[in-house]
Amino acid sequence: MTRARSGKTVLRGRKRLRKLTKGFRLSRHNLYRQAAVAIIRARLFAYRDRRVRRREFRRLWIVRINAACRMRGLRYSQFIAGLQRANVILDRKSLSNLAISDPEAFTKLVELARANLPAGSK
Repeated sequence: MTRARSGKTVLRGRKRLRKLTKGFRLSRHNLYRQAAVAIIRARLFAYRDRRVRRREFRRLWIVRINAACRMRGLRYSQFIAGLQRANVILDRKSLSNLAISDPEAFTKLVELARANLPAGSK
């Protein structure tokens, strides 16, 4: 009785893993054990950093909005509070784009926010 071996299956899996690690440096792309660890870490960092990227973009948009508001004499927190009281539903990405690409419209939004602030915070 011949012994059953899983040679083709194992080789196919290793080939698939090596294809995934294409572009990795040194032995991390061609030695199987190192490549397996490298691909696990790479996927972990990719998963984590997709969330970090969203966080960083939100921070960037807030910085841009704050700078544009301060040029018009209003703080970021007052601007957002005024927009919420005026029931303006715009996200920070679109507000940031407005501040850069259409300053006149952003100025109108700042005036709207200023008009809707409570009396003591102006």
